[in-house]
Amino acid sequence: MKAARTVRGRGAGRPTLEEVAARAGVGRGTVSRVINGSPRVSDRTRAAVEAAVAELGYVPNRAARALAANRTDAIALVVPETETRFFAEPYFSEVVRGVGQALAETDMQLLLTLVGSERERRRLAQYLTGQRVDGVLLVGVHADDPLPELLEQLDMPVVISGPRSEEEPLASVDSDNFGGARAAVAHLLARGRRRIATITGPLDVYGARCRLDGYRAALAGAGLPPEPGLIGPSDFTEEGGREAMALLLDREPGLDAVFAASDVMAAGARQILRERGRRVPEDVALIGFDDSAIARHMEPPLTSVRQPIEEMGRAMTDLLLTQIAAGERAGTQLVLPTELVVRSSA
Repeated sequence: MKAARTVRGRGAGRPTLEEVAARAGVGRGTVSRVINGSPRVSDRTRAAVEAAVAELGYVPNRAARALAANRTDAIALVVPETETRFFAEPYFSEVVRGVGQALAETDMQLLLTLVGSERERRRLAQYLTGQRVDGVLLVGVHADDPLPELLEQLDMPVVISGPRSEEEPLASVDSDNFGGARAAVAHLLARGRRRIATITGPLDVYGARCRLDGYRAALAGAGLPPEPGLIGPSDFTEEGGREAMALLLDREPGLDAVFAASDVMAAGARQILRERGRRVPEDVALIGFDDSAIARHMEPPLTSVRQPIEEMGRAMTDLLLTQIAAGERAGTQLVLPTELVVRSSA
């Protein structure tokens, strides 16, 4: 007796996940992983599943899939800053651009949330507790921010833009802050500068501390002990850069170079140097960090440490989507390289 063969006709209904699996010669779970974009599938298997999907005309039932998996098909990009800071700092817009690129080929929706006050933080906590998103990208985290602990308590997939410390348990993506700062100061030293000051970011941010450590390491390598009078704490804002530069010049009028831990602060420092009659780079060489559009448009153009911010946004998103697809959190720590871009200011 011949085995019966099922022929799908127009009235047979939409193809099922099981039929795709049978056609591809794999398990139902493997098909699900391919459809959900999981990287835990070989190229050969992925090709077989995609061919079966095309042959059968399978279209995932997005709503049913999300409901069955307790999924919302949405992620939140949370920035614990005010609107003023968010729109003034190019770093954030470049992260958003990278996240958008990573999500372009997925069904995921993006919720952008700024948390600049305690009230907004409580409202976000309530929203996340309701499991209205599948995961969170957290950008610009300070050491005392309670949001990472809340996300851990909710057992929600999360990736942050830079660890809070060396013992960071959450997945994170960062640039080589230490190496970038060290390269910037080494460049100044190689050009004969010896009274090198730095304008730091807020030191409750791990990345800002790493940039300060890189500054100190470069000086130590040249046999120059770091002097407290040449270190100007600031906050990554233009106004903070102005204030720190004025303070540094009052304390150390003989300084001949400045490494600012962001381009925005370097722009503020440049204004004060001009007001005080200091020529850049003849009297004071100036280097920033980020290599944003600000660096290219300053006069003179700013030497800056390029960090791949868009790529960081894409990498954060890829790590988060992997966690969501696998149904488990991970503590992956990814550090991307930086590059010193030399222009006229140094």
